[in-house]
Amino acid sequence: MGRRREPRRATQPVGAESYYGRPILKEPTWTWEIPVYFFAGGTAGVSAVLAAAGRLSGNEQLARRATFVNLAAITVSPPLLISDLGRPDRFLNMLRVFKPTSPMSVGTWVVSGAGTAAGVAGACELLGILPRVRTAAQTVAALLGPFLSTYTAVLVADTSIPAWHEARRELPFVFAGSASASAGGIVAALTPPEAAGAARRLAVTGALLELAATEVMERRLGFLGEPYHQGEAGMFAKLSKALSAAGAAVMAIGGRRRGGAVLGGALLAAGSAADRWAVYRAGFQSARDPRYVVQPQRARVRERAQ
Repeated sequence: MGRRREPRRATQPVGAESYYGRPILKEPTWTWEIPVYFFAGGTAGVSAVLAAAGRLSGNEQLARRATFVNLAAITVSPPLLISDLGRPDRFLNMLRVFKPTSPMSVGTWVVSGAGTAAGVAGACELLGILPRVRTAAQTVAALLGPFLSTYTAVLVADTSIPAWHEARRELPFVFAGSASASAGGIVAALTPPEAAGAARRLAVTGALLELAATEVMERRLGFLGEPYHQGEAGMFAKLSKALSAAGAAVMAIGGRRRGGAVLGGALLAAGSAADRWAVYRAGFQSARDPRYVVQPQRARVRERAQ
């Protein structure tokens, strides 16, 4: 008999070995529809709040345009989710029960409730009928808006994917800032400048929150934040920061003119979309590398042993 040969192992960084070099976690099964939904749902949630605030303050031009932005963004959200699920009945099945401990269950009900309220408010606004029904529907949509714009951050953080789970403290703030920037920017671009002051302020504040929360998140994650700086996720993360910073500057300086508002809004919306794609791809990249699972586990074991 010849000499027995040892099985070959894939080359990996020292201290990051897994069984025969294979990834420890499976990559997410989500497809491109999910990050697009993150963007659309976040924009819908914050624009609903902006519409209600405009109505409450008597700013009818702002309220009208924010209502239509909310309606457009929430209308595309269920088809995106259904497309990712594969069959419409899977989405409907999630409405059979309400499970408060499940971000997916809560999110499905929030999307359904916010979508219904946005549809009623949008129809009343478009047809110019039933102002009290319109106001009531806008109020419901506005109350659900903060949940709609941030529950997706809780959803991804409630997984075993290191780049998402370990960022659970900051991701809701990143998503809230991103949604505020996109909603405020889009509404400001569509509203006459003299009536768009609240949308401009929201857009700039949201972009600053997004940039600050992202910086805090990446610093706290340490080496676990490497996926946000590498590969496709890193490219879109850099693009998002550049677009959001530029959009905030343009909106703050030139937003009182229609051209500046349109340019600033477009930059902020693009930055928000890039941010959601960066977070989405970072999850895939961190799932492939066993270092992000093994090293934190070993660190926790050492801490408990001390």
